[in-house]
Amino acid sequence: MRQADHTEVKQWLTQRGLADVEPTPLLATRLAVRRHAKVADSLLLAAFLIGAALTHALSLPAGGTSWLPLLVLAALVVGLLVAQWLLGGWVRRADQRAGGELPRRVAHPVELGWRAVLGRPHAMFAIATFAGALLLALSVLPIADATLRNGAVVVLIGLAGTGVGIVLQLRQVLASPAVAEDEASLTADVIMRVEDARALVTPSLVWSLPAIFLYGESLGWWNAVSVALVVAGVIALCLVQFKTADVGTTARRAMATR
Repeated sequence: MRQADHTEVKQWLTQRGLADVEPTPLLATRLAVRRHAKVADSLLLAAFLIGAALTHALSLPAGGTSWLPLLVLAALVVGLLVAQWLLGGWVRRADQRAGGELPRRVAHPVELGWRAVLGRPHAMFAIATFAGALLLALSVLPIADATLRNGAVVVLIGLAGTGVGIVLQLRQVLASPAVAEDEASLTADVIMRVEDARALVTPSLVWSLPAIFLYGESLGWWNAVSVALVVAGVIALCLVQFKTADVGTTARRAMATR
């Protein structure tokens, strides 16, 4: 293992309360894969937002709801879901390849559910944020402003795809087998699951879509609410993270339920 990888893994372990655990090539490989996957996922989300903005702009000259841009947008949503699914699968396959090289493997005696890995506060925060964006977009649909109405349709299609993607990826995180050779690496495995699950419910698209697309020629309360949704969401997420246990503690509690 390279010195740079050893230092990175050691820092990761120390920050999660595992300072006494020696860095291993297994952890270095798994962390590197996740780092690359996060960059790829950010690029996918950015590409989706650009594509959605283009379809929204193309639909505006028609002055109403045009089906062709909506079909293109639906294709973008499907493409995003497929790409994220494949990206998650790539991470799991990399984990399995790394685990296959271990002389022995340990497993969780019981399957860890969403309450143990994600936790109720993060789940409730994700549902509340999603519901707020959904209700805001639905409230805009009856408005006569064609720009706002088309923007609301874009938001609703984007939210539908985002919701499906989160559920599918969360299931992938929870169902994947443990990749560990001892008690320490098993704890690190659970910590990675907790971090993956919490990253999934961080509502980047749910915050972005209303703020970008719920803006038309007629100023209204929805303009302010779409921005306030982002501000309130950031504050709420900070409070949830402050009030709930850190990933290391959450992982050890999940391990204690065995």
